[in-house]
Amino acid sequence: MKKLLVYLFIQSLFNLGIQSISKAQSGPVAKKQILLIGTFHFNNPKADAVVTEDFDITTTSAQLELAKITSQIAKFKPDRIFVEWEYNDQDNLDSLYKLYLKDEYKAYIDRTYLNKPQYDLYVKNEIFQLAFSAARKANLKQVDGMDFPLTMPFDTVMTAIKDADQNQVMSEISDFIATLTKDANYKRKTMNLTSLLLDLNTEESKKKNNSIYIKTLNRAGKLANFAGAYSVSEWYKRNLYMLALFQKKLKSSDQKAVILLGAGHIAMIEKFLKEDDSYEIIQLKDILTNK
Repeated sequence: MKKLLVYLFIQSLFNLGIQSISKAQSGPVAKKQILLIGTFHFNNPKADAVVTEDFDITTTSAQLELAKITSQIAKFKPDRIFVEWEYNDQDNLDSLYKLYLKDEYKAYIDRTYLNKPQYDLYVKNEIFQLAFSAARKANLKQVDGMDFPLTMPFDTVMTAIKDADQNQVMSEISDFIATLTKDANYKRKTMNLTSLLLDLNTEESKKKNNSIYIKTLNRAGKLANFAGAYSVSEWYKRNLYMLALFQKKLKSSDQKAVILLGAGHIAMIEKFLKEDDSYEIIQLKDILTNK
């Protein structure tokens, strides 16, 4: 009986609207400022559908830009920085960051991973190049992982499209990948690091990142085959889980945070955060132009 009453009470909250009840009871609360930074993977593992050319983050010019970018992020004074690292591997991330704070990181990576496939990841990835540097400048003791990897059933979707003779859907996917690849490769060759990051975080870029899922992939499969909708739901699920990890890790005392993820994730995370009025979204352009 008690379980039934609890369930009915929770259901009634949803029916009435939790947010309006909370506002009426607690009054206005200062919003937490969340700086969203969508990025390409500096180490370029070529694991995505859009396979792009390398951008060498280790060049002198890129490193000078990176120093300015991380200094501007530090001026934002974040209480926490969240990155695309598996949440259940936080201990390893903590160990690496401690080495970084002691200026022992590079020596450790050279000693442990030189001439191994993981070397580029630990030397070039945005977590270690950007997030670690910004966190140290902001005097943070930790960098937080918020990734929750899921296997995306892309092959199943493509099979469902072929079985359903959905030539239009197949054409839309092919055109989308080709256009994104061409556009990304051109920009990698003609833009510097700052311009690339600012471009990835424009409304146009985020809208383009999100457009393929509902418009095209959701239609994949015959009438009773929901491979397309399932793949879209898995993408939403992964990003919702990542958001949940962020929400759970963020302390009540934290007033500012940075979320640094691949641009596709940030496009989704921003959609979700806009549904929660306890957050104020800060754009990268506002940070980099704030002298």
